[in-house]
Amino acid sequence: MSAATDHTPDAGHGDEHGHGSKKSYLVGFALSAVLTFIPFWLVMARPIGSPGLVALLIILFAVAQILVHTICFLHVNTSGEGGWTLLAYVFTGVLLFITIAGSIWIMYHLNTNMMPGMMTGEVSTTP
Repeated sequence: MSAATDHTPDAGHGDEHGHGSKKSYLVGFALSAVLTFIPFWLVMARPIGSPGLVALLIILFAVAQILVHTICFLHVNTSGEGGWTLLAYVFTGVLLFITIAGSIWIMYHLNTNMMPGMMTGEVSTTP
């Protein structure tokens, strides 16, 4: 039987270098479930009174979940092709940081520099 007509799972794949094991998938699933449950619990049970702190914790759990998915499911690492993929992730993260930080900075300064009375709904009586 030739390699083209061979229907075994490993046909045409060569080595299984980029694929994960059952253990890595199960660990990734368990971590993803925990990293989803904790922010859900923080919002529903409200054990922390400060909404800002809760939002910060949710963002941190989201970043942790992105890392878990990247490592356990996408198998991004620092070796070979994974290194280039990791570099692309870092570049994307830098762009996201610049975009989000710049947007918050602009919105803050727009809010700070608003003219008095613009947000209260007062209508000017001067022509």
